[in-house]
Amino acid sequence: MLYGTMTSLRSLTSFSILLGFVLADCECGYSITTSPGDTKYVFTDLLESDFVHLDLTDGPPEYGKYGWAPQEFDMSSDVARGPYGESFSLQNVVSNTIADAQTFEGSGSKGGDAGLNLVVKSEIDNGMVTSADISTTVLQYYHGTFRAGIKVTDIPGTCSAFFWYMNDTQEIDIEFLSSEFNKSNNTFPVNLVLQSKESKDAGFDASKTDGFKKVNLAFDPTTEFHEYRIDFLSDRVLFYADAELLTEMNGTGVPSTPGNLQLSHWSNGNTGWSQGPPKEDATTTVSYVKAYFNSSLESRQQDYRIRCKDPSAPTAVCAVPDNNATFFFSNMQNMTINQTSYHENSGGRTRQWWLPLFAAALGTCAWLVGL
Repeated sequence: MLYGTMTSLRSLTSFSILLGFVLADCECGYSITTSPGDTKYVFTDLLESDFVHLDLTDGPPEYGKYGWAPQEFDMSSDVARGPYGESFSLQNVVSNTIADAQTFEGSGSKGGDAGLNLVVKSEIDNGMVTSADISTTVLQYYHGTFRAGIKVTDIPGTCSAFFWYMNDTQEIDIEFLSSEFNKSNNTFPVNLVLQSKESKDAGFDASKTDGFKKVNLAFDPTTEFHEYRIDFLSDRVLFYADAELLTEMNGTGVPSTPGNLQLSHWSNGNTGWSQGPPKEDATTTVSYVKAYFNSSLESRQQDYRIRCKDPSAPTAVCAVPDNNATFFFSNMQNMTINQTSYHENSGGRTRQWWLPLFAAALGTCAWLVGL
């Protein structure tokens, strides 16, 4: 019995030592290189959402499915700061997927562009414009790089937004006002915003602060999908489109807390912003969101300390590809250890974690030595 126990302990010790080496690619995080000076930043966690293949909305509602939750709430016209209120409806968030896992563009199963459709209705219902919003379900997203593939509606009168949010004074926005687009002279502005205490003091008019910039895109955002990116760093925020830097903001408007990610498409008739409502139903489509970030959760920070044994190992840190709509670490072998990765398999969802894998391996080891 003593010999068996000692053998088991030696085997477990050897197995633990083995785990002390690099377990997999990317175990020490995911890196970007950004200005100024091509500085490298490493982020510990990820959430990758391939909306071309992940179905959020068919079947009974499940809160937090794939890390996201479609939102359902009303805002009065006073709260919305427009002549109409806003009614965010689950029915206005529509998954339109492609069954073939190798196909990333084209028509979805419901016709039109594949991806997550965010719909704004033209009909006014009880003084409100019916709109769409989804958000991540955990307020753990701190410094990181957040990217979304988006094709914006060309129907005037809505606001399409991809943003990081904690509250109305800690918010990072990329917003498209479809009424501002002018195809005749190739004018396609995007509004880049830090909502801050200064913008609140200005009546939530960020254009009166340093946390606002309107940039004309070099392309028409309504004809194809493009990648829009927020790099939220400790001292500044950088905005990109298709990996090209649009602007950089710093100062007191840079948020100081963790928050969540949201995708929204809405209208309230405010002539100074969304205008509208649209004359016909308008759809903005999101093909993916990729978030590489430092989590504010102590449990995730502890997981990182356990799994990252040697940050200098050749494959311990993986570089995040820029503007690549088809690459997901979670689709690659052994590159999301101890991360949550979501996949659609035969209509079901799998969640990949390193800790259950570790437990299973320990069980196998114990069985082999006769425990």
